[in-house]
Formats: sequence, C-alpha cells, structure tokens
Amino acid sequence: MIIGLLKTILIILLFYYGFKFLMRLFAPFLIKKVAEKMQEQAQQQYGNQQQSTVKEGETVIDKAPRNQRQNKDDVGEYVDFEEIDKP
Repeated sequence: MIIGLLKTILIILLFYYGFKFLMRLFAPFLIKKVAEKMQEQAQQQYGNQQQSTVKEGETVIDKAPRNQRQNKDDVGEYVDFEEIDKP
C-alpha cells in the first residue's frame, strides 16, 4: 500500500516537473507565434481601413448626417388649463 502511494506521488511529481520543463522550452516559441498572428490580424484590419479609392481632388465625408426631425404643425392643439381653487 505504501509502495503504491509512493509510486503515485512520484508519477505526479515527474509529470509536474516534466510539464514545467517542457513549458520553459516551448513557451517562448508559442508566445512568439501568438504575437505574430495578432500582429498580422491588426495589420490586416488597419490595411482594410486605410484602403480607399478616393481620387485626387474628390471630397469625402466620413461622417453620416444626423436625421433631423421636421417640425409638423399638425401635432395637436394647445390646451390652456385653469387652476381650480378648492373651497
């Protein structure tokens, strides 16, 4: 029983330290790959944003105009309320 427990603890420790050692070897490589992929995505997004087919001398408006409400005179009639004094 004690031998089985010691084997289990030894296996757990070997797995832990082996995983830790492998991560120290491969983590910089993995982080570098992830950073490169994120950089490529950012460059693609920036490139798509900057691509435009504007000719020289042409005016471009990037902001959409607001929807302005038109005043309508037939919205209703004005009612003048009078205050009633309580006796």
